[in-house]
Amino acid sequence: MILRIPQMLTADDIAHMRERLAKASWVDGRVTAGHQGAKVKANLQIAEDSQDARELGAIVSHALERNALFLSAALPRHVYPPLFNKYEPGMTFGTHIDGAIRQIGQQRIRTDISATLFLNPPEDYDGGELLIEDTYGAHSVKLPAGDMVLYPATSLHRVTPVTRGARIASFFWVQSLVKDDSERSLLFDLDRAIVELGQTVPGDSAAMLRLTASYHNLVRKWTGM
Repeated sequence: MILRIPQMLTADDIAHMRERLAKASWVDGRVTAGHQGAKVKANLQIAEDSQDARELGAIVSHALERNALFLSAALPRHVYPPLFNKYEPGMTFGTHIDGAIRQIGQQRIRTDISATLFLNPPEDYDGGELLIEDTYGAHSVKLPAGDMVLYPATSLHRVTPVTRGARIASFFWVQSLVKDDSERSLLFDLDRAIVELGQTVPGDSAAMLRLTASYHNLVRKWTGM
């Protein structure tokens, strides 16, 4: 499932983050790439252990915690601390797949879902599209500032070369309570249907109770805990 989540950040959040990012120190983005990814990666990142990364990452993490669409789609068990990257003219990230395991201190998390949160508007730069491949081909993603895209970490993807301006984003990975993407998609569709029906159908009606019970029983069945 490839899902756009609009307005993940407020305008004030974006303005504050962009001011901090403009003053931040950037390093070679290959520091977080695996063996295969490092061969095709050319961008800049903020060091993971920097104060800027920690404080700005906390803003993103708090936004995730209060976003119902993200929680419904990702069913997060662990979220890798958000990172930040920048693509300037000539920079790109060739076709690759994200590593299956990431390390947070002594803890390892499985990367089920990849996320890109756009921090500047598309008119600020040319190129820089995120291309995500699935069975129907490559999907081009270039979103307004504050919007985020979620997609399976099993997907081949790439970032096209930036030819003008700079593309700035946050990115991270999620280990979901439900490992399988098709099962997560079914649960997401069912949850959204329950929410929509709840606007017109009483929550204590027999049909709504059965639907809600089916949702939670499927979560129990598919949760890897």
